[in-house]
Amino acid sequence: MCGIVGIVGKSNVNQALYDALTVLQHRGQDAAGIVTSHDGRLFLRKDNGLVRDVFHQRHMQRLVGHMGIGHVRYPTAGSSTSAEAQPFYVNSPYGITLAHNGNLTNVEQLAKEIYESDLRHVNTNSDSEVLLNVFAHELAQRGKLQPTEEDVFAAVTDVHNRCVGGYAVVAMVTGYGIVGFRDPHGIRPIVFGQRHTDEGVEYMIASESVSLDVLGFTLIRDLAPGEAVYITEDGKLHTRQCATNPSLTPCIFEHVYLARPDSIIDGVSVYKARLRMGEKLAEKILRERPQHDIDVVIPIPDTSRTSALELANHLGVKFREGFVKNRYIGRTFIMPGQAARKKSVRQKLNAIELEFRGKNVMLVDDSIVRGTTCKQIIQMAREAGAKNVYFCSAAPAVRYPNVYGIDMPSAHELIAHNRTTQDVADLIGADWLIYQDLSDLIEAVGGGKIKIENFDCAVFDGKYVTGDIDEHYLAKIEQARNDASKVKTQAVSAIIDLYNN
Repeated sequence: MCGIVGIVGKSNVNQALYDALTVLQHRGQDAAGIVTSHDGRLFLRKDNGLVRDVFHQRHMQRLVGHMGIGHVRYPTAGSSTSAEAQPFYVNSPYGITLAHNGNLTNVEQLAKEIYESDLRHVNTNSDSEVLLNVFAHELAQRGKLQPTEEDVFAAVTDVHNRCVGGYAVVAMVTGYGIVGFRDPHGIRPIVFGQRHTDEGVEYMIASESVSLDVLGFTLIRDLAPGEAVYITEDGKLHTRQCATNPSLTPCIFEHVYLARPDSIIDGVSVYKARLRMGEKLAEKILRERPQHDIDVVIPIPDTSRTSALELANHLGVKFREGFVKNRYIGRTFIMPGQAARKKSVRQKLNAIELEFRGKNVMLVDDSIVRGTTCKQIIQMAREAGAKNVYFCSAAPAVRYPNVYGIDMPSAHELIAHNRTTQDVADLIGADWLIYQDLSDLIEAVGGGKIKIENFDCAVFDGKYVTGDIDEHYLAKIEQARNDASKVKTQAVSAIIDLYNN
């Protein structure tokens, strides 16, 4: 769930990159980085923290150049050392920097190949650095002093042939241009657009269209699965399909939770998709309990608000804001350790008692992952005087881990793993729990003007679109992602960062 951006402009792009990263901050709160290019030299600033904390005036003044890329990160394996903040850099060939959103599922094989065959050194545990070295090696194989767009696209083709997983990438070839590309399944989102200035046309590549909107760029389109876009330093745009058998199967969880509602992904409005999720939930409620006694629908801020509003409209019941959110607390499902999550939920939300007292309340959330958050929220509703507390998930039951770049926990930490809906309801303390049906979710997201037939729904159905995920792989990520491992890794990372600083 990282955020990436690249800009080729006609004047310094440091402020535009900074602004784009603040818009993409919801995609990663662990670390941020920007690298720019000017007169054949690179200028880099990256560190742990939010965008506003990583970049101060002195840093911005040094980030000169008309071309650059940026990244906001959260870790998929629990590490938060600043050594893994992006963009990454490799000096050969040309000097290449790269930022990546997603996860490579064959990273161990690639790391071995890089060392034994490509004769390259990888300095971190990040698959993004592995991806950078694969791209750099394949570009070097062209043997050109000055790479052309044909060389860049040939290198991307070779990356697709070697790398497996979900990935959206921006890379800068120092002195030559910026390339963006997407995995052959189109799992992670990436778009590009342009804006006209007095000096000429500027181009931008980003994870979500909203970042283009805010900066005054016009969306051209999403990159197709397997496609690459190359923008030269002087502002010439080239695109090419670089995969042999591309097939669009985007991650459906982007629409459920990850993306901002004002983004458009693969031609689908996230906002409208969430409206349709609310409609589908209302229809299911009316099928199961046509004589329901729901007095009020209350969203759990913020992602579920759109679905909850449409749910209330279709049920013909009141919609109320029953929780006040402290916006300075980060997303809880990516926090390692149950104790940290439990503490942060109480800090993040506070109930408005008058909206709960003596009422049958339907709480709506975008999804249920660990169940820690919703259990506490249900308890807060009861303490505020609710008569009955019902709970509604705009997504189906999350039963399987994500392997393509979302830091969902290990399978056994997912509350719905190997449990029935009633089991989950009992565990979280709900009087009634209703999940979205997967078929309804697919129709809600893919049933707009732009028809998408297939999605990566692995977190719901356990079907991994790359075809290389087996029990052995899942066991490895189970070990890497469980809470005990994350807490230990973060402690080591903190010591390393303290030593380095």
